[in-house]
Amino acid sequence: MTYAGTSVFRARLSTIAAFSAVLILAGCRGAGDESSTPAKGSATAASGAFRVALLTPGPVSDQAWNAGAFAGLNEIRDSLGARVSHIQTKTPAEFDENFRLYGEQGYSLVFGHGFEYQDAAERVAPAFPKTQYVTTSGTRTGANLGGLEFAFEDGAYLAGIIAGTATKTGTIGAIGGQEIPPVRRSFYAFEQGARSVNPSVKVITSYVGNWDDASAAKEQALAQIGRGADVIFQNADAAGLGIFQAARESKGARVIGANSNQNAVAPEVVLGSVVIDLPRAFVLVGREVQTGTYKPRVISLGTAANVVRLELNPALRGTIPAQALLAVDSVTKLFVAGTFKAPLPPATATRP
Repeated sequence: MTYAGTSVFRARLSTIAAFSAVLILAGCRGAGDESSTPAKGSATAASGAFRVALLTPGPVSDQAWNAGAFAGLNEIRDSLGARVSHIQTKTPAEFDENFRLYGEQGYSLVFGHGFEYQDAAERVAPAFPKTQYVTTSGTRTGANLGGLEFAFEDGAYLAGIIAGTATKTGTIGAIGGQEIPPVRRSFYAFEQGARSVNPSVKVITSYVGNWDDASAAKEQALAQIGRGADVIFQNADAAGLGIFQAARESKGARVIGANSNQNAVAPEVVLGSVVIDLPRAFVLVGREVQTGTYKPRVISLGTAANVVRLELNPALRGTIPAQALLAVDSVTKLFVAGTFKAPLPPATATRP
């Protein structure tokens, strides 16, 4: 993820050859109403139209983190009448370059979708005071820089309740793309949710090291399954597609998806998905910027705002023990009432 959380669009894989197709897609840039790369001096730069851009760290075909952000960009286009543009960036240098290009073009709002965009946004934003820069899973602010943070740990805790109750081996797993703070927080909450219903459960955690190597993620999933894990929570973007494939090939293995509703990716093995409603969050920010009421800040959205939720797969709901469903319903009500928060790792046990 990059979360957190925060790029709409991840595709189904069924063979090793399909992994290659996903990796090819990872090199492609998505496009909104405008060309993916803003051209200096174009006529639209001076048109005064409400224009919104999005940078994603991976392909919008991933049916997860990047796909959700792209859906959010398109919702801004459809709901607010914005002109939109999208670029997939691959290196930190491209973060700065494209933030600057959109600023030079006079874009009203630019999203950097992920924790990793914060440094670049902080460097570039002061040079373009008329452009609002927002980083998802970001906590830094400035005169025209804000953050959009998601309490993904809320949904991860609920996923842990499901996994801790549904496991038949007593061992569950978690696989992430990279070990960044939002992912670490979600995995900690997942483990604590599982232990709340199954104190003796064993949790195996590993990281792929990137967000797009589906083959490597598949190997990690098979390794965890070989060690007894029969429910795996994945938060690895396009790489996560390999985890679904591993579960398909392993009798009794189940997966919990992340960021977007991934229940249809492999409905025969997906128990549910921890969903971030990125379109809802993006439109909230876009409307404020369009109406001139936006004040740069960190906006935190979770279950209480109906932005983070656990969506169970109807095809496998009947296999989940009734006590787990009751516990999920009960804890969800506590989140909404504000009387309970998902536990965070001790070093990060504060929220903005």
